[in-house]
Formats: sequence, structure tokens, C-alpha cells
Amino acid sequence: MSERFTIRVTKDYLAFCAGHFISYEGHQCERLHGHNYRAAVEVQGPLDENFYVFDFIALKNATKRITDELDHFMLLPTKNRVIHVEERGAEVHVRYKDRQWLFPRGDCVLLPIENTTAELIARYIGQRLLADLKERHLFVPDVICVEVEEGPEQLAVFEQWQET
Repeated sequence: MSERFTIRVTKDYLAFCAGHFISYEGHQCERLHGHNYRAAVEVQGPLDENFYVFDFIALKNATKRITDELDHFMLLPTKNRVIHVEERGAEVHVRYKDRQWLFPRGDCVLLPIENTTAELIARYIGQRLLADLKERHLFVPDVICVEVEEGPEQLAVFEQWQET
């Protein structure tokens, strides 16, 4: 018989409010809008000498540091094929075909992702969290799962596991 242990954190303080728009169907672009996102994180692994997978408080704090960096910002993808993002001093110029936006640099988070979909935001949070857990706590979970909810009954999930 095998055992598997998972812990999960999700709280109202793992929420972030942000603006975004996405490209879709290869040639379409949404209108600028925003969401009140909520994040949840699960990690799986063996029990340690204290008989827990990982400290709940440390996991909540690590996740909150990342979601706080996204809170009340415009999220822009730097790897999108059709949405072009260019930093120009104190401004960020964004272009899609004949549409253009100009944002103050301080109001934007430039994400190294292809699109600001909930799926890729979840992956971004998950990969940042993995790096933080490894660096600060020398902890690498067997599996990490990150959910990003855009609204009620609408969420995306990123999951990554360690190769054995």
C-alpha cells in the first residue's frame, strides 16, 4: 500500500485584481478588462521529520509574495506573437494591429509568457513558487498544482511533477 500526502492553501488574501487582454484564434484580441483573481496552491510530497509535507504558513506567505506582485497592475505578455509590448522609458507601448495602448511603466507587470490567460498565469505563479520554495526552504515538492480563478466557476489549473 502506498501513501500520498497533499496540502492545499487558498485564502482571500491569495487574491489579486489585475487588468489584461488576450489574443485568440490567431487573429483576434479581446478588449481591455480585468478580473478579481484567486489563487490556490497544492503541494504533494512525503512527510518530513515533523510529519507534515510542508509548513502551511510558509506556503501561504510564499504564494502571497507572488500574488501581491500582480495585484492592481496591468498584466502584459512579452512573448505574444500578435500583441507587441515595448518599454519606452517610463511608458509601455502595446500594439495589436491598428489598436494601441500606452501605460505608465509603474502600472504594468511584464510577464515572460505567451498570453495572459489564466492557464499561463497559473504556470507563471507555479514556476515562481517552485523556485522560491527551493531557494528559501530547500524544498522541492513531488507535485505542485496551482489554480487561478478568474471568476466564479471559471478557473485554470497548472500542474507540474518531478520526474522520477
